[in-house]
Amino acid sequence: MFSICKQTHPATGVEHAISCYFFNKLEKCLITAGANILKVFRLIPDNETKPKLERQPATACPPKCKLECVAQYSLFGNVMSMQTVNLANSPRDALLLAFQDAKLSIVEYDSETHDLKTLSLHYFEEEDMKDGWTHHHHVPMVRSDPENRCAVMTVFGKKLVVLPFRRDNSLDDGDGSDIKPMSSGSSNSKTLILASYMILLKDFIDKIDNVIDIQFLHGYYEPTLLILYEPLKTFSGRVAVRTDTCAMAAISLNLQEKVHPIIWSVANLPFDCTRAVPIKKPLGGTLVFSVNALIYLNQSIPPYGVSLNSIAETSTSFPLKPQEDLKVSLDCAQVGFLDDDTLVLSLKGGELYVLTLLADSMRYVRSFHFEKSASSVLTTCLCVCENNFLFLGSRLGNSLLLRFTEKDDCQVITLDDENEPTSSKRSKLAEEPEKMLDSLNDCMASDVLDIRDPEELEVCDSLLNIGPCGNISIGEPAFLSEDFGQNVDLDLELVTTAGYGKNGALCVLQRSIRPQIVTTFSLPGCSNMWTVLGHDDNHAFLILSQEEGTMILQTGQEINEVDNTGFATDGPTVFAGNLGNNKYIVQVTMNAIRLMLGTGRLQFIPLDLNSPIIHASTADPFISILTADGQVITLMLRETKMSAKLVVSKSTLANTPAVTTICMYRDVSGLFINKIPEDFTHIPQHFINDVEPKAEFENEDDLLYGEDGDFKMPSLNPTPKPRLYYNWWKKYTVEHKPTYWLFVVRENSNLEIYSVPEFKLCFIVRNLCFGYKVLVDSLESVNMSTLENITKAEIRRDFDVKEIAMVALGNKASRPLLFVRLENDLYIYEVFRFSRGNLKLRFRKMRHNIMYMPNVEGKIDTEQPDFFSVQEKISKIRYFQSIAGNNGVFICGANPHWIFMTARGELRTHPMTVDGEILSFAAFNNINCQQGFLYFNKKAELRIGVLPTHLSYDAPWPVRKVPLRCTPHFVTYHLESKTYCLITSTSESSTSYYKFNGEDKELSVEDKGKRYPYPQQEKFSIMLFSPVSWEVIPNTKIDLEEWEHVNCLKNVSLAYEGTRSGLKGYIAMGTNYNYGEDITSRGRILIYDIIEVVPEPGQPLTKNRFKEIYAKEQKGPVTAISQVKGFLVSAVGQKIYIWQLKDNDLVGVAFIDTQIYTHQILAIKSLILVADVYKSVALLRFQEEYRTLSLVSRDFRPSEVYTIEYLIDNSTLGFLVSDSEKNLILYMYQPEARESFGGQRLLRKADFHIGQSINTFFRIRCKLNDLGEEKKYQFGADRKHITMFATLDGGLGYIMAVPEKTYRRLLMLQNVLVTQGSHTAGLNPKSYRTYKSWRKLQSNPARSVIDGELVWNFLHLPLNEKMEVSKKIGSKIEELVDDLKDIHKLTSHF
Repeated sequence: MFSICKQTHPATGVEHAISCYFFNKLEKCLITAGANILKVFRLIPDNETKPKLERQPATACPPKCKLECVAQYSLFGNVMSMQTVNLANSPRDALLLAFQDAKLSIVEYDSETHDLKTLSLHYFEEEDMKDGWTHHHHVPMVRSDPENRCAVMTVFGKKLVVLPFRRDNSLDDGDGSDIKPMSSGSSNSKTLILASYMILLKDFIDKIDNVIDIQFLHGYYEPTLLILYEPLKTFSGRVAVRTDTCAMAAISLNLQEKVHPIIWSVANLPFDCTRAVPIKKPLGGTLVFSVNALIYLNQSIPPYGVSLNSIAETSTSFPLKPQEDLKVSLDCAQVGFLDDDTLVLSLKGGELYVLTLLADSMRYVRSFHFEKSASSVLTTCLCVCENNFLFLGSRLGNSLLLRFTEKDDCQVITLDDENEPTSSKRSKLAEEPEKMLDSLNDCMASDVLDIRDPEELEVCDSLLNIGPCGNISIGEPAFLSEDFGQNVDLDLELVTTAGYGKNGALCVLQRSIRPQIVTTFSLPGCSNMWTVLGHDDNHAFLILSQEEGTMILQTGQEINEVDNTGFATDGPTVFAGNLGNNKYIVQVTMNAIRLMLGTGRLQFIPLDLNSPIIHASTADPFISILTADGQVITLMLRETKMSAKLVVSKSTLANTPAVTTICMYRDVSGLFINKIPEDFTHIPQHFINDVEPKAEFENEDDLLYGEDGDFKMPSLNPTPKPRLYYNWWKKYTVEHKPTYWLFVVRENSNLEIYSVPEFKLCFIVRNLCFGYKVLVDSLESVNMSTLENITKAEIRRDFDVKEIAMVALGNKASRPLLFVRLENDLYIYEVFRFSRGNLKLRFRKMRHNIMYMPNVEGKIDTEQPDFFSVQEKISKIRYFQSIAGNNGVFICGANPHWIFMTARGELRTHPMTVDGEILSFAAFNNINCQQGFLYFNKKAELRIGVLPTHLSYDAPWPVRKVPLRCTPHFVTYHLESKTYCLITSTSESSTSYYKFNGEDKELSVEDKGKRYPYPQQEKFSIMLFSPVSWEVIPNTKIDLEEWEHVNCLKNVSLAYEGTRSGLKGYIAMGTNYNYGEDITSRGRILIYDIIEVVPEPGQPLTKNRFKEIYAKEQKGPVTAISQVKGFLVSAVGQKIYIWQLKDNDLVGVAFIDTQIYTHQILAIKSLILVADVYKSVALLRFQEEYRTLSLVSRDFRPSEVYTIEYLIDNSTLGFLVSDSEKNLILYMYQPEARESFGGQRLLRKADFHIGQSINTFFRIRCKLNDLGEEKKYQFGADRKHITMFATLDGGLGYIMAVPEKTYRRLLMLQNVLVTQGSHTAGLNPKSYRTYKSWRKLQSNPARSVIDGELVWNFLHLPLNEKMEVSKKIGSKIEELVDDLKDIHKLTSHF
């Protein structure tokens, strides 16, 4: 059984975040990584809050900012650890990315291609590195030296790899002769990264093993690495006999001699140490976090530690002071520096604390000051960006950007020697205990402290995360226009549980946009339409072009046709639009141009050009027209006091080779310039001297050689200099003067960009139709040999450019996009700055998932050649403004798409397939239809619609996130009542637990004092959720008993005599009483019916209620539940029972003993597939007539199963399993095969590494709407299911069986693409997708699954590479693209 697996929604969780100079030294960018997605953000001032720039001094706080995504990369590997380093005074920072099990890539932004280039690759996964171990719990950690001399990575928790970097030449004391350069590919002959070497930890005198954390320390002459480790392991249950097992050692790395002596070590640290945080100079040293204690260590002074709760006092004998009035624990805590001695901590409950280290004049840390400042998202990573912003990355909720501000009127207080308590300043400190201490200047050097109010952290921005998707359910949308009711495929939406605790939510996802239709007219014979604005913001006229004439409709309260206006109505219209700030209307026909004010005509310009006008494009105040034989004429609007007129511009373009399409563009992004402004090239000098020595905590190279005399011993009480911050955000608030450009494509497929009104050629791109990755200005390069040009000319004939559009989207229109439409393809290019050349820019091709398909139906058959050429030129790329508050582009065609790019800066493409082909489109803002739109479908119906506003479109899929503020566990759709059944839990700390007293259990209440963190106890509830209002239906919430946990929930169909099918849907769930390990587990089976009752007045949704049918205790925990042939199947303890529901009671029918713990049951016909938490899967069969349940076959290998589902292809049935190592495995039952031992053993037929944990699957029939009849037959689509999955990182995808012929073709394509071109960070897709297992397997991986991500890359290759690849595998481009399009059509649900 061959299949293809593809992720259709990228992972949205964030696991790593770091701030660095990614593009240049001017601005810090925020880099986030989650699963295999790497994103680069920059901070831009929020439009709404316009700062008054004139009055603000340079020290001013930055305005409220938001995140703009400027680059996004998808990798063939999950980022495990990320760090930045500046290599040999490079103009930007490089990223160190570590991947499982032991790979390290060093990548850097490439300004030539606007992409990541790989600087070096390091691979340490040879067998001899592993020392015979197979199970590696340790993920690689990479750390870089703060002075950029080297980087260190842990390998398998047993070894360290050191990568020395070449320093600036002036600092090199001659290279050691043994250091061999790895490659000479970089621009200078000397390589930046020298040969790496290995440190074996067990070779040290004290055996270093089980590394917990490594960090570089500050303030040492040589790179000094601190290692936190646990040589002999223990755990909380064994603390009574073995405690304080952690230790730390600092090793000094001599990179020339490759020696590394231990220079400082501390033993007997608490057993639960989790991380070390190095403190910068002037304090130096390190903070060691343990779960219940915080310890400051420095080489020359005794340690200082505090206990954060009362557990620390009994679990460790390390000397600790109690931190008064504080009860926190630091497991899962994240930390970042607000200043050299001020840290921000995010705890596991989402609380944010500011921790200040208070030191005396000898720089001994004497106390810690904790200040609770806010409660926020449950944080996975934390990063401070640009001095005033805090980024909290999360995989359990939305990631947040916070701004922390300081009060302006800081008092400066000098702390004299601690021995003088009489000092008035000291007493002032004591009076204000609630204030927070924080240093603004380099104050610890001079013992000057600022006291400031911790002003509220304010949320500036959030990044949507739909993960972790624990459970997913398909439902029907509550609102769907009647116009779409007759589709073959059902319209469905996905509902998934997301988040945890207070970040818990339900996410409602729809892949495609379903507009709400206001009204529909049937208007046959219309080829194109435009809406034009009147005197206000509403559209005043709708202009419909037909073969014989033009209809003018006035759109006010009603839509009426109007006669005797200044518009031309006797022939087809080529273009209509607004000019002069939307005051005037211009109409272009095939031989004239008319300028109107309202309905009155101001000007009529007949144009006799011996060829009809077929295309026009405007950029206020210019309009350009194109004739059928390729002449271009530009006119400009001139306004006088009384009237306005269009003036033909004198300068024109050369007419050969003929122009095929044009586009006018008005630029306000400031990118189309001949000289890059200084703000973007260098920082003013007086900021550099001031800021750099106190660089942020990732970049300290200037501390090493700053010119500021920063290292003189400070005098005791100097007057602090006012800090000058470089206002990096100012350049984004500058308004750019508009410039005008004419884009022209000629028939030899050259793109030329002219400045308007001078018509000077500024940029030329040869062979635009090839779709190169980067479009470079050819004015600088010379033409190539003529031989290549002949073949290229043939290609250009087949792939000519049909239409281009240059559109500015994004924040304040600062992200210009170039759309290039071919007959069967669409390229989207973004503009990026490039320092060389005439125009300082280049274009880079963006990845998008639009499979452009031209209109097949709906064309008007015509005899007239002129009208035919106008119809050929109809624009399919329609820019719109303010539809549902968004600007964007609509792509007409057989696969219509909406394209949005908001200030967030990510390209969002959403299909709208619900109405089939779309011929033309226009925005429509009207009294009765605010911010709506119009379109023609292939049945010649003009529909007026609006976008549903309850969804957010600035997401990979349109989504609605419904916050629950508690943890959701299960959600299932109940078909009969059209509601969702939801199980949630809230947790509260509990002081009681159950004890076993010999014969029974008794409740024991403990009092452990104020500072004891009590354990959390979960309380479960079941409720009904309405898809109409997206809230809990009143009075349907049922709380379960205390200590009772829900293990499973299903909508089961049980035998019932009152319905025609003999079955009825019930909600069944299984529970367990979690009393602790001494008391036998017991659980209950609960069965509910959802009944209709009379709704309460004014609350129509209260018509549904739960009715309890059955609730009885079982002999063990009920861990999984399902149905087979109208019977209920449940796993109780180690047995599986089959029950019959009779008279509201369950009667046992059959049972079977199973393995360790069954947690999933799935039935199809009479087959039951069960999953064990440790022993893989088994297939059972229930025979109703004999009332027996028997084992058919099972998998013999142990495997930790997460969840199971079937893979169905006509009469073939596969069993799909996702496991704890993020693999997908397909088993099949084949008793004829020899290796199955006569069917006792399930055979592994396919496996695939998905790279994300899958906790929930569902099946759905292939989508049939879009495929033709013979394709349906060829794919067997009507009898095939797609199995879809949702991952714990917030991704969605599918696996689908494909015919062998398609599989073979795509497999050859996949094998070529693995080696064709380079992959980001040098990762290998083939090794990433190979089945991973820590147990040595006796067999080879089965593979047999096509990697959808990889083969889809084929669509993004330039034309010449597509030809090369298809030639290599002996196929045609069209065949490969058709295969991918067919798979896309079959799977484009929701």
